[in-house]
Amino acid sequence: MSPVVDNPAENRYELREGGDVVGLLEYERRGDEVDLFHTEVRPELRNRGLGETLVRGALDDLRARGERVVPTCPFVAAFIRRHPEYA
Repeated sequence: MSPVVDNPAENRYELREGGDVVGLLEYERRGDEVDLFHTEVRPELRNRGLGETLVRGALDDLRARGERVVPTCPFVAAFIRRHPEYA
């Protein structure tokens, strides 16, 4: 089971550790597109690869649903550039 879960009520993916939300990736649905516009990891947990785990989990979920991603968040856009299999 992935620690990344979609929370559609809040329009965000959440990264959870031990039941706590330690990161989030906010999105907005527009027609057949999902705009991923803001990624955030708790400051004390940064530089541990959690942002990449969060983005990878969200992109994998959206791919499985057949949804088109618009990466306006610079972190997400950079992740996709580094991992062209998500383009």
